[in-house]
Amino acid sequence: MLTEPKQDRSRATRKRLLEATVECIAEMGWVASTNAVIADAAGISRGALQHHFPSREKLGVAALEYMFEQRTSLILAVAPPKSSGVDRVRSAVDSLANVYAGDLFRAALQMWSAAAVDEWVREAVTPLERRFAQEAHQLAVRLLGVDDSDPRVRALVQATLDLCRGLALAGVLTDDSRRRGYVLSAWVDQLAQGLTRD
Repeated sequence: MLTEPKQDRSRATRKRLLEATVECIAEMGWVASTNAVIADAAGISRGALQHHFPSREKLGVAALEYMFEQRTSLILAVAPPKSSGVDRVRSAVDSLANVYAGDLFRAALQMWSAAAVDEWVREAVTPLERRFAQEAHQLAVRLLGVDDSDPRVRALVQATLDLCRGLALAGVLTDDSRRRGYVLSAWVDQLAQGLTRD
């Protein structure tokens, strides 16, 4: 009988812990996501958790880095639309709106809230979110097929990202999908006009 090498088991346990941490943070917030809750969600002992992450802060930082990697992977996986004109803008805006959806966004939002009152969280969150914002901006430029060296175009790209993030935030408490669809559709028309204006 072959057994999984210890190093592989350790990596798998670490990944399971990080995934469970993100799920717990998304569902309960950082404060309620204690080591005991996370260990239980991951199906491991608290001792095993502490073997991988000797402190809650180290687990939190590792979870933030894991969330950043996962969110960035989602961005890099988005293919540019094959369409042009307003159809390309619509496809791009839909893809960008999806970047700010799901458990990864909810977990990031919980960590932003924790960062507002906890210095170590803020110090960990700020550089990762800055890098994520840069990746999201580059994705928007690529999807829209625009040159953002023009300050007006750059502002339109940033407004699009801000709108998508804001709509995702509005959808955290209630199902806001109808209004979200209407607002995004209206923005697509405005953005398409703004990007083609000389």
